[in-house]
Amino acid sequence: MTRRPSRPPEVPEAPEALDALDRKIIELLSKDARVSNRHVALQLGVTEGTIRGRIKRLQQSNSIRMTAVTSTLLANSLRTVLIGIDADQPQIKQLCRKLAAMPEIRCVIRMLGRYDLLAIGLFESLEEVVEIANNRILALPGVRRVETSIAVKTLKYDHRVAKITPVWKQ
Repeated sequence: MTRRPSRPPEVPEAPEALDALDRKIIELLSKDARVSNRHVALQLGVTEGTIRGRIKRLQQSNSIRMTAVTSTLLANSLRTVLIGIDADQPQIKQLCRKLAAMPEIRCVIRMLGRYDLLAIGLFESLEEVVEIANNRILALPGVRRVETSIAVKTLKYDHRVAKITPVWKQ
């Protein structure tokens, strides 16, 4: 088996193809990541060792990551900001890496449509939004235009789609 070079956690390598058992394990863990391997094994009719091995493989291939997710209700003072970015096409991959390396940016999505890239983060103040969007992102080579949208109220948020958490300042 050939090992791929490792990448930073913000830019995970492509996960392996998932089979039906992998998908069932992920579904159960998505509901409660604290559930025991034994419980998952009983639910799926396989051995605990099989579950333990599958979870380890899924974690090593970056298909899953066990983390705590901050409730958006705890982040009332934080603003969810979506930053649409128009970019020069030859620079897209490099821009994705640079955006993903910014601790304030919690999600980077390559788009088809109005923007080439969408960056999402939680910010404490409008000044922080201006600093990131206008001063840091707009200054990156290949960025042509930046447009910010600030969420007024989050009506539904599913952490399984994108885990967007604040960067807590010390």
